[in-house]
Amino acid sequence: MTTPDRNRVQLPGISSRAYEHPADRSALVAMRSLSGFDSVLKRMSGLFSERRLRLMFLASAVRTTDTQFRALYDMGRDSAYILDLHRIPEIYVQQDPKAYAMAIGFDEPFIIVSTGILDLMDEEELRFVIGHETAHILSGHAVYGTMLAVLTRLATRVAWIPLGYIGLRVIVAALEEWQRKAEMSADRGGLVAGQDPDAALRALMKLAGGSRLHEMNIEAFLDQAREYDTAGDVRDGLLKVLNMLGTTHPFAVTRVAELDRWRRSGEYERILAGDYPRRADDANAKITDEVKAAANSYRESWAQSQDPFIGVLRDVAEGAVNAGERIFNRFARREN
Repeated sequence: MTTPDRNRVQLPGISSRAYEHPADRSALVAMRSLSGFDSVLKRMSGLFSERRLRLMFLASAVRTTDTQFRALYDMGRDSAYILDLHRIPEIYVQQDPKAYAMAIGFDEPFIIVSTGILDLMDEEELRFVIGHETAHILSGHAVYGTMLAVLTRLATRVAWIPLGYIGLRVIVAALEEWQRKAEMSADRGGLVAGQDPDAALRALMKLAGGSRLHEMNIEAFLDQAREYDTAGDVRDGLLKVLNMLGTTHPFAVTRVAELDRWRRSGEYERILAGDYPRRADDANAKITDEVKAAANSYRESWAQSQDPFIGVLRDVAEGAVNAGERIFNRFARREN
């Protein structure tokens, strides 16, 4: 595999646990520990056939190669090199003015980018985007994202059964919360792959404000994030929660603030210095440790938040987290 175009740090054998948000990581470690779980989900995904989708994009989009979208092709190769993927994911460019990118598939995942995002981002920002999607692939997020899609469709089909629909909506809401944390994980992974913090923050800000970068300022955007966290009273806090229902991505100001906070925590520098968990040790990751890390992450975010609504619900949420820890601890004891 050819080395990247400039001096970026390669991370041999890096585990996705290095950059995953604790709430995402605990779910992934738990699911990976269930024998055959991935196989079951792959069979469930028959409606979302990977082979069918790849053929569709092969016929209707442009596949990047050394003669088509060469710069984008090189970015995909570089991201795979840095994150030490043994197979370079294919990248397809799809004509669509909307700015987006996504990773699809289980066995041979591939990446789709829209012409809208190509027009929106500069080269270093695109590296972050491709790194973000490559991080999704390394984490195996497609498996659980497919589960969310299956359950969401099922929920609409049983909407006429009140109790059945309510139960499924609770599960879907939990999966949506997981997917929002998975996006934060991929943001971190994109930063680790691109290794340009300013470009990563710019890319996320552009998703909110568009291409007129000269009209925007990252510090002012971070001020927006702080205002969003502290603004209003309990009613506004409730409205924030309601605004998140049905969403699978955090809002842009939240993503920028979270990625900036993670970078400043020192984790990013430690990874580049070679201090990170290895893929070879993934099987030894303990569910109980990861659940505790996820619980502590939520507690820390509640303690830092100035949202009045979070303050009112902090005791209730703490009880829910404690209950979740007990359930997972019992599960872990049965598994051992």
